[in-house]
Amino acid sequence: MAKDPVCGMYVDESDAAIYSKKNDITYYFCSTDCKKTFDAPEKSLRLNKIFTAIAWLFGIPILVGTYFIHLPYDYYTLFVMAVIVQFIPGAKFYKGLYDGLKNFSTNMDSLIAIGTSTAFFYSAFIVLTSTGGTKLNVYFDTSALIIALIRTGSLMEELTKEKATDTIRKLMDLRPSTARLIKEGRETLIPVEEVKSGDVIVIKPGEKVPVDGVVIDGSSEIDQSMITGESVPVAVSVGSKVAGGTINTIGTFKEKATTVGSDSVLSKIADMIESAREGRAPIQRIADKVSSYFVPVVVSIALISAILWYVYFQAFFGIDGFTIPILVFVSVVVIACPCALGIATPAAFMVGAGKGAENGILIKSGDALESSNRVNTIVFDKTGTITTGHPVLTRIKLLSSISMIDFISFFYAIEKNSEHPIAKATVEYAKRTKLNNKEVKDFIITPGMGLRGTIDQVEYIAGNIKMMKENECKAKEVNFEKIVREMENNGSTVILFSKGTEILGIVEFQDGLKADARETMQILKKMNMKTVMLTGDNKHVANIVAKEVGIDYVYSELMPDNKVEIIKKLKREGDIVAMVGDGINDAPSLASADLGIAIGTGTDIAKASGGLILMGKDLKDVVIAIKLGRKTIKKVKQNIFWAFAYNSVLIPVAAGAFVPLFGISIYNILPIFAGLAMAFSSTTVVLNSMFLKLYDPKREIL
Repeated sequence: MAKDPVCGMYVDESDAAIYSKKNDITYYFCSTDCKKTFDAPEKSLRLNKIFTAIAWLFGIPILVGTYFIHLPYDYYTLFVMAVIVQFIPGAKFYKGLYDGLKNFSTNMDSLIAIGTSTAFFYSAFIVLTSTGGTKLNVYFDTSALIIALIRTGSLMEELTKEKATDTIRKLMDLRPSTARLIKEGRETLIPVEEVKSGDVIVIKPGEKVPVDGVVIDGSSEIDQSMITGESVPVAVSVGSKVAGGTINTIGTFKEKATTVGSDSVLSKIADMIESAREGRAPIQRIADKVSSYFVPVVVSIALISAILWYVYFQAFFGIDGFTIPILVFVSVVVIACPCALGIATPAAFMVGAGKGAENGILIKSGDALESSNRVNTIVFDKTGTITTGHPVLTRIKLLSSISMIDFISFFYAIEKNSEHPIAKATVEYAKRTKLNNKEVKDFIITPGMGLRGTIDQVEYIAGNIKMMKENECKAKEVNFEKIVREMENNGSTVILFSKGTEILGIVEFQDGLKADARETMQILKKMNMKTVMLTGDNKHVANIVAKEVGIDYVYSELMPDNKVEIIKKLKREGDIVAMVGDGINDAPSLASADLGIAIGTGTDIAKASGGLILMGKDLKDVVIAIKLGRKTIKKVKQNIFWAFAYNSVLIPVAAGAFVPLFGISIYNILPIFAGLAMAFSSTTVVLNSMFLKLYDPKREIL
């Protein structure tokens, strides 16, 4: 059995005549309406807006004219307006009913079509056969408002999905529009689409790499955090691979294009996001599950009751007519129709979404809420999610007699000329220190190694061990290499600073943990959640971070496609997976997981791929989001119960259980009971949803 990628209904591929192919994948649909939405989402959204507006434009006057004021020509006016709502905005439900019958299945469209049609045609019959009575039991408002409410819920979902489609567009916008092609020794600016495999491209400082390739001349440092999540730029030289869309920070180099167009890293990430969104079937709607059983049961009861009463009156009273059987059938279907079902999910969702906003959590869809109710595994990105995402100067170890103030003053003077994250961390640290101003001359950047400059005619060097060794720099009576190894074993980035050939000290930088990371993991463990960390960073640093915060499983040195494969593996093993991330490299994983939770301070692409967005930086909001989602889904289930409860209790009455006691005249007051049942169920659903406002997830965590 396949699932309709639009509505989530199960479809038998062998019998389904409604399908569509995209990216060599066949998708099956329960109705032509779902197929149209899938094939042309923009057109579907535009039509949905129009039809929803029509439903409310006539639905509200029908409600007012039924209960509050007299319209010209009274019930005839209501009838005309009801016809417009029933057969223009309501046409999609008839299509869904027809397609469902062709596939031998039922869904929400079936229930809405049968329920609204029964209320409408019963009311139409009363109006058209009336002899001019002033008070008639009609239900045009019921049919019109059900259609308006369901249309509104559908529109909300389509608006959410339409925003999500911006993900791929934003991702591809990261590529530069032009490339500097080197041909016959001349540099020519060409559109990036014209770059072919084997072309030689030159990339200057501050520019984006236009296409995937291999460095063939020069060296630099590349900010590839968008791909790997690493917070520190990576040194590249001849033979190094570079990805399109990454940023060249300092040097000029030439690359030979290797993969272009749809084969590039960015294009593959876009394909993974689209494939995950389309291939992952939406969670089947609770209402569809119930209606798949409820609709055939109710229709069967109505038919059997009508037939039995027809046989009964013909056999015992000699009455050969269809009036009573029709009344029985109509009464059963009208009373059984759970009108509150139209607001059961939207009511809880709107209150839950409002409550989420109060707590800094944006809930993008009902699917995200339902997924949060089932999640048992939380997967975290490291950089920018568990950690702050940028290096912080944590320690300075002096190896000479220089004072700390002088050391910081000289080190700052050299570093402030660079745009490297290490330099920015040094500047931030220096702001809190009273410094001696130093003027730097002859400033030089050596990609992948460090910086150098002259102060008062003396050369100072800030760089890694390799740079110190190449310049024959040493520390007096200290094994500086041992100290560096110990710092690096703690997951630190280490910079040595020398005056001439004498190493003055060692500066340690770390990607700091978020303040609430450890506490968040402890709370998740109490909730029996399995925690996993996926990162593009190296194994040693990843293990240190995982141990520090208390994460169960860790996978390191991963590319975006590796992260997706691990999430798929967890899902195959039976885990319901939530992915928490903030970067472009997390977007495919967020889309592939059962629930994507995007950090709101991250990239727009990550946020577009997530089902829940945490607007703040606190990691503890992950717990709040899951708890709020669970509470909201609990309300949805309660609402659906109440939506059916009152009406279901009255089904035996409608089927004729009280006829032996009160006679056929009981059918004169059954419409009143139907109206009361509808009113009670709708009121109960709304009030039950409003109680969600009293829920405080933060208090529950404390």
